[in-house]
Amino acid sequence: MRRVVTNRGAHIGMLLWAALVGFSFPLVGLMSELPPLSLTALRFAIACVGLFMLARRSADFVPQGRSLALYALMGLCLAGFFSAMFWAAHHATALSMATLHVTVPLLAFLLGLGLRVERPGWRLPAILALGAAGALGLAAAEAWQQGGGLRLGLGEAVFFGGCVSTALYPVLSRWGLATGRLPESASVRTFWSLGLGGVLVGALGLAVEPVARLATMNGLDLMLLAYLGLGSSALTFWLMQRATAVLTPGVVTAYGYLVPFVSMLLLFARSPQHIGWIWLPGSLAVLVAMALLMWRERPAPPAG
Repeated sequence: MRRVVTNRGAHIGMLLWAALVGFSFPLVGLMSELPPLSLTALRFAIACVGLFMLARRSADFVPQGRSLALYALMGLCLAGFFSAMFWAAHHATALSMATLHVTVPLLAFLLGLGLRVERPGWRLPAILALGAAGALGLAAAEAWQQGGGLRLGLGEAVFFGGCVSTALYPVLSRWGLATGRLPESASVRTFWSLGLGGVLVGALGLAVEPVARLATMNGLDLMLLAYLGLGSSALTFWLMQRATAVLTPGVVTAYGYLVPFVSMLLLFARSPQHIGWIWLPGSLAVLVAMALLMWRERPAPPAG
């Protein structure tokens, strides 16, 4: 019998998603300096290996024509975001990228309205705006302590395009479920979107990166890559696909507001001297916004 994901279960899963994504950033910093696009393609390949045994049990594992085209478009969204992020990392400040990234839930909501997978209204946009203000406050607090600055230029424009791309990913997933183009199995949807996205990212990496540098990976790099592939890619994208069945794209992507909050907690654990009142307004805004999403938002009708 098929297990139905509840609204509460989807929210709990996305809380785990935020924790996994937040903990992944420090681990990435422990790795050697390696070609980022090729490294992402390897992460996605490891994730697909981990998902294969689970996904292949589904009767809908082999995609048909219209679902394959949608998987390809979803993979293109992933490739677009990671390509834009890695390129912009050398042409934009961290604060600028963090500021632009808080627009993702609002972008997902607007794109969802266009494909009719979001309900019109003022309540969800207001909650998303509150969460965005909180996440922006946390990013500004970190930049103030590190002496960073906000600017707008070509790097920021490219990264904003990546933000649009990643906002479109859950919208396409929800739309594919609602129209019957995608199967109910979250593992199947995750497997094919990550697989095609990894192929596109890897092809770009082969074209523009010194891929031979991957041969310099040491034992720690390999262990971290295995964890990031299984824990930070396979599990996180599966949790997102699982939540997409019952939550709208705006709500799903809003959990990204918790990522800087998790990063703040890790910073406090490593350097308690950074604790200060400057972090409080953003933290409170994020926590209030997430509480409103979990307890005051009505569940959306299940897709499909």
